[in-house]
Amino acid sequence: MGTTRKLIVEVVDARGLLPKDGHGTSSPYVVVDFYGQRRRTRTVHRNLNPAWNELLEFNVGAPSDVFGDTLELDVCHDRNVGPTRRNNFLGRIRLNSSQFVRKGEEALMYFPLEKKSFFSWIQGEIGLKIYYVNEPAVAPANPPPEAGDPPAESVVVEPPTKVEANDIVVLDKKQEKEAEKSDPGKEESSCDPPNYEQSAPPPESAEATTSPTVAAEPEVAPPPSANVDGVEEKPKEPELVPPTETPQPQPQPQSQSQLQAEPTMPAEMVASSVASDSVPDVRLAGFADARRVPLSRQTTSESFIGDPTDRIPNERKSYDLVEKMHYLFVKVVKARSLPTNGTPVVKISASNCHVRSKPARKTTLFEWDQTFAFGRESPESMSTVEVSVWDPPASLSLHDSASSPADVAGMSFLGGICFDVTEIPIRDPPDSPLAPQWYRLEGGGAHNGDLMLATWVGTQADEAFSDSWKTDTVGSVNSKSKVYLSPKLWYLRATVIEAQDIIVSSLTASKELSFQVRAQLGFQVLKSKPSVSRNGSLPLWNEDFIFVASEPFGFDDHLIMSLENRVVKGTAVLGVVRIPLTTIERRVDDRKVVSRWFSLEDSLDGEKKVYKGRIHLRLCFDGGYHVMDEASHVSSDYRPTARQLWKPHVGTVELGIIGCKSLIPMKTINGKGITDAYAVAKYGPKWVRTRTVSDSMDPRWNEQYTWRVYDPCTVLSLGVFDTSGVHEIETHSKEQPQQRIGKIRIRISTLQAGRVYRNMYPLLLLCPNGVRHMGEIELAVRFIPSIPTVDLCHVYTQPALPPMHHIKPLGVVQQEMLRNTASKIVAAHLSRSEPPLPREVVLYMLDANSHAFSMRKIRANWLRIVNVLTWLVDVARWVEDKRTWKNPTATLLVHALLVMLVWFPDLILPTLSFYVFVIGAWNYRFRPRDPQPFLDSRISLAESTDRDELDEEFDTVPSTRSGEVVRARYDKLRAIGARVQSVLGDVAAQGERVQALVTWRDPRATGVFIGLCLVVAVVLYVVPSKMVGMAFGFYYLRHPMFRDRMPSPALNFFRRLPSLSDRMM
Repeated sequence: MGTTRKLIVEVVDARGLLPKDGHGTSSPYVVVDFYGQRRRTRTVHRNLNPAWNELLEFNVGAPSDVFGDTLELDVCHDRNVGPTRRNNFLGRIRLNSSQFVRKGEEALMYFPLEKKSFFSWIQGEIGLKIYYVNEPAVAPANPPPEAGDPPAESVVVEPPTKVEANDIVVLDKKQEKEAEKSDPGKEESSCDPPNYEQSAPPPESAEATTSPTVAAEPEVAPPPSANVDGVEEKPKEPELVPPTETPQPQPQPQSQSQLQAEPTMPAEMVASSVASDSVPDVRLAGFADARRVPLSRQTTSESFIGDPTDRIPNERKSYDLVEKMHYLFVKVVKARSLPTNGTPVVKISASNCHVRSKPARKTTLFEWDQTFAFGRESPESMSTVEVSVWDPPASLSLHDSASSPADVAGMSFLGGICFDVTEIPIRDPPDSPLAPQWYRLEGGGAHNGDLMLATWVGTQADEAFSDSWKTDTVGSVNSKSKVYLSPKLWYLRATVIEAQDIIVSSLTASKELSFQVRAQLGFQVLKSKPSVSRNGSLPLWNEDFIFVASEPFGFDDHLIMSLENRVVKGTAVLGVVRIPLTTIERRVDDRKVVSRWFSLEDSLDGEKKVYKGRIHLRLCFDGGYHVMDEASHVSSDYRPTARQLWKPHVGTVELGIIGCKSLIPMKTINGKGITDAYAVAKYGPKWVRTRTVSDSMDPRWNEQYTWRVYDPCTVLSLGVFDTSGVHEIETHSKEQPQQRIGKIRIRISTLQAGRVYRNMYPLLLLCPNGVRHMGEIELAVRFIPSIPTVDLCHVYTQPALPPMHHIKPLGVVQQEMLRNTASKIVAAHLSRSEPPLPREVVLYMLDANSHAFSMRKIRANWLRIVNVLTWLVDVARWVEDKRTWKNPTATLLVHALLVMLVWFPDLILPTLSFYVFVIGAWNYRFRPRDPQPFLDSRISLAESTDRDELDEEFDTVPSTRSGEVVRARYDKLRAIGARVQSVLGDVAAQGERVQALVTWRDPRATGVFIGLCLVVAVVLYVVPSKMVGMAFGFYYLRHPMFRDRMPSPALNFFRRLPSLSDRMM
């Protein structure tokens, strides 16, 4: 049975509405329009903060060009309750269907009400929950016509004499305008309920006018043809069917407060609509859309991650960033009439490559359904393709049958076919796939045997390429290219407030008890601060726990909260509560969630539960945060968890992974150094993995992938790895970790719009022995914006992280701990995929260990700070050169500039701005022509680092090195700490001297300083500031012959001020 999708709009409440009735209040109601359907809530009398809590249900059909997929909501004042001469409009909102989510993902959101026109005065906001729900489709009441029934000659439409409140009336825009013109008494406001009894035409005249007109057009709405196989056929045009009296199911029973339907269009209009060829689709109450919706291929995890707009069916894009790789495809489907009862195999020979299929599945026929792709570097590389069927003996095991694909010794030859490659057709998508055909086997024992197969020449853009056996891979399942999706991550906030009715055992009872709450979600364990209870007082905490949870939430996923009593001998568990994650509320803002009391039960997992007290908790999923699984400076996504808060994408980025060159051998098999390389790219929640090219130092992938970009200031990461899984299968050895080859990062903001960047980039890997050059990778990348350049520049002015990170920010240490947890959850999820993405690969791509201690990174970051402050040093040197008159001409020009800026201070900011513009324009010539995604070993100090420091960086925590090595490292760290200690002491002393100017720690110095301040104040009051500024400038720039080489009196005075260094122990 099929399903019908419905849109549920839960109108919760509104806040701060505008008064309309002249008495300081309003009587609001809500009208919602979606897909040509209108619903209305009840009226709340005289309330500026009304609460409706009503569910409005809408049918969701195919995308319509007439109505669109926009939901419009109007809040109006009911004039029947509070008459007013003013406009009764209170506000509106418009939402796109891409903001709607499935049931279970909804959350209460408050939308500010918008104006209808520029002169409208609107205030307030409305709270909604909007989500989709799939309901089983209702079977048709009338059985389908039999095959022998004659086709109907006409369709008679009888319009209803009265429209009920719950009916759905769908009108196109033209008919709505005609209906409005036909009702002269209708008010200007679109929010007033129309009068249907006056607008409905008489039923007698409707029948008389409609029936002949419809009967004259049998070709417009033909009846459905006979359906023998039970599959409905798509009608050419939608039929007009009279509405039935079957009420539509409502999530919540509504009374007469439900919105009255729009006026039913007159029967004359219906008749003319049927006779016209340019009328849009018209659907009547209670009936689904007669049109068929094209099926779209959707991922199985679409309800947990991804953009709903990605589900629109579209054609496969051409591989224009990579080189075309031609393959000869052979698809073996099945065979019949083979003289064997075993499990035959198919051997395919093309050029110097021989491959054998898996054993056939025995049904009524022998089935394989397997595709093979043979690399074809040039048209002359192969001339014929031989396909033969062999029957292995029963003594040959399944493993032996699949271990040696070229060996058919001991098998019985059943027949074969030979194809000329020059006669095989060439196919390029979007051409339809070639249909397999039956071929008669020649030779061998199958005299009447047939083999069904298809052969064609295609490229890597063929849809059969990803799942086919390829000559440049080893044929393993893990060698195929795949696309993965990260799980949808949520922040679970658990606030522990208090506990009551705690039952304490007599063994642990005392006058002073220390209670502690332990919270656990999966492998995450957090503990609260101890709360001391004296003389029976209630323990209070008011402490927040934040966990990382991943969808989908199962019935076995629980948040376990346990109350513990800390005693001398340890901790005693007093009670446990298990809270299913599916029962926890979701929020998208900082509103307060209603707290609840949970009963604590015995910790023993028995059928009989014993009451141990209760605990007060406030639980919610925070969907307004972005759960970081990457470091903030290399993040590929900043969107919040809640899909309702997602903004439209700003463009797409296309990545072509062409291949690598000059890779070094990563392992040795049978005395030969080989590399089985594959690439992994990650952007946002989408991961891609190329196929594994076996035994090649110059692998060529030529695979192209596309991601949607929601923020241009993000980074696309790509890593190259070597796998040993194939050789583990062949040698039955223990699983080995994937070896790293190198990593590349591409910042989207460095790419020009529409330009293709194709370059070779070095692959560098930092090892305990130093930096290794692993080879080079060739990439092609292109960024295509989908919005105008002005809007793209406007994105730079918006905050990168969602608003919740600024309204209720998380601590730096807490954020790093949550990121580490999220990385582990993503790695565990992707390692359970098929084929799995290894855990060490995911953690390396996410930079999970980037926060580890490294002496090399400390020195590198210090040099980065020095390079950033270099311009200050340059400015100081330039000023000193002019002050010392090294170039008298330049010093005189500086004097002239000083006079101009002092007498015309309004020119200071324009001069600085123009100077910055000149610097930027001058540096435009030296801008990087191509992005630099490779890791820079010079900035990282990877080549000049001591080997002992690298060994310390790769050491685990706790250390696994010997005691002498650890002691030497500790002594070295102490020496560096002493230097830092001295620098911090000097900085603190300078700050304390500044404070000593007015704290009277040195009475003489403070007296001199404040007396000097009084003199300066009097002088500045008397003398114009321009004169003072010019005098100070000329004094500072005086000639060296008028200077003393000793420090200035002011500097000497400052250095003599006391600090607190003399009081340090």
